[in-house]
Amino acid sequence: MRTYKLTVAYDGTAYQGWQRQANTERTIQGILESCISEQTGYEVEVDGSGRTDAGVHALGQTASVVLRGRAEEDFFTGRVNAVLPEDIRILKAELVRNGFHARKSAVGKVYEYHIDTGSKADVFTRRYCLHYPCTPDLDAMRKTAEYLTGTHEFTAYTDKKDEKSTKRTIYAIIVSGQGGRVTIRYEGTGFLYHMVRILTGTLLEAGTGQRSPESAGEALDSRDRRQAGFLAPARGLFLQKVYYSK
Repeated sequence: MRTYKLTVAYDGTAYQGWQRQANTERTIQGILESCISEQTGYEVEVDGSGRTDAGVHALGQTASVVLRGRAEEDFFTGRVNAVLPEDIRILKAELVRNGFHARKSAVGKVYEYHIDTGSKADVFTRRYCLHYPCTPDLDAMRKTAEYLTGTHEFTAYTDKKDEKSTKRTIYAIIVSGQGGRVTIRYEGTGFLYHMVRILTGTLLEAGTGQRSPESAGEALDSRDRRQAGFLAPARGLFLQKVYYSK
C-alpha cells in the first residue's frame, strides 16, 4: 500500500462543496475519487484537509489517497488530470509515509477572502470575489481583527450548532487593499463551519461603520451567533495552503 499527498486547485463555482454527497455527483471529493478509480481500476477514497463549502475555491487544498502499489511518476498530474474537469487540477503528488492523513495530520491553514469595492462588479472576476461597492475603513477592519486573533471559543462565528469544540487559534488576520480591491488573509490552526465567511462579514461591518471594532470581541464573549457579522458569500473565499509538521 502506498499513500500519496495531493495538492489540488479548483474553481468551486459549479460544485456543491468538497464532501461527497449521496444526492449529487457535483462534489470535488466525489469527482476526484471517480477519476482516480477509473485510472487505477479499483475504488479509492480521497480524504481532504477540510470540507470547503459549495462555491468556495482552492489554490492549495491538500488531499490524501492510498493506492495498492506505487504509481508511475505522472499518474496523478498526467493520467488523472487528463480525465478531470478543467476546473479541477492536481498540481502536485508526493509519496508520503503510510498513516499520513490530509485532515488529521494538518497543523494549520491559510484562507484568503477577496472583495471588489468598485461601483460596478468586474465582469471577469465577479465569480471570485464579493462585490461590495463602498470604501471600507481598512484601519477599522485591522483594529477589529486584533480582537479576533489568538485562541478563543468561536461559538459566535460558526453556523454549526453541534461542534464538539469551538476553540480555535488564529495566528494572523491581514487586511490589505489597493485599487478597489480588498484582501483579507486568515492564518490559523483550523476553522469552523462558515467561520472565515462570518469573520469577513464582521470585519466589513466594522469597516463601514455598522459596528465598533470592540463588538467583535464582545461577540466572542457572548457565544451568540446573532452578535457576529453577516455571512459573506462563498465565491470570494479561497483555501490557499495547508500546513503539516515535518
